[in-house]
Amino acid sequence: MPSGPEPDFAVYLLGKAPALPEWEMRWVRWPDFRLPIDREDAADALREAWRRAETERVEVACGGGRGRTGTALACMAVLDGVAAQQAVAFVRELYDARAVETPWQRQYVARFLTTWASR
Repeated sequence: MPSGPEPDFAVYLLGKAPALPEWEMRWVRWPDFRLPIDREDAADALREAWRRAETERVEVACGGGRGRTGTALACMAVLDGVAAQQAVAFVRELYDARAVETPWQRQYVARFLTTWASR
């Protein structure tokens, strides 16, 4: 666990269920280097994290912190008004230069608002 305050809510993007933390969390089944198994559930979890981040400390995490986490952060940026075509560059500039690791993750971000978040 990194130093600092604990989150109020977390979204964990992992291929298998995480250990239960002391705070509220959602697990999105999302294998490494891939896309979420249930994309509607993932969109719902990311919308919840985005809404709650306005007033709460929210954690979004995967195993390595780049591909899945970067993809999720880019999707949340789209929810916040960043153009889908710019969201990956936005996250790479402000979070990690290697975020969003695969072409299909970039495509997921590009289609997130029109395909998954609108349901």
